[in-house]
Amino acid sequence: MLKKGSKLYSILTGTCPRCQEESMYIDKNPYNLSKVYKMHENCSLCGLHYKIEPSFFYGAMYVSYAVGVAFSVAAFIISYVFFNSSLKTAFIAIVTTLIALMPVSMRVSRNIWINFFISYDKNWKNNTSA
Repeated sequence: MLKKGSKLYSILTGTCPRCQEESMYIDKNPYNLSKVYKMHENCSLCGLHYKIEPSFFYGAMYVSYAVGVAFSVAAFIISYVFFNSSLKTAFIAIVTTLIALMPVSMRVSRNIWINFFISYDKNWKNNTSA
């Protein structure tokens, strides 16, 4: 399922969308909050410039909304349906989940956003325009 060459591999691992060899982030741990947004400028292997244009990752905010809704729905279903909790408890579970997974959500949103525009290139080594 998570084979190199798939967009899902790049999204979940945070690797360069073109070569999928190197992490886009300086610190792989999203819970190091001082470095959650710190990214390399370029991939050191294939040379892909991550910020395709100025303010490129502002578009990831739209993706972040969808990711947050997905996390919220999952927290609600787990809390309310599986554990048969009250609505108040389910709401607390949703808020707690969103706060706890905020760094992961931010990174996944950026990964999804850049993967909309850049695809895996198995022949990136032969590409001289990199």
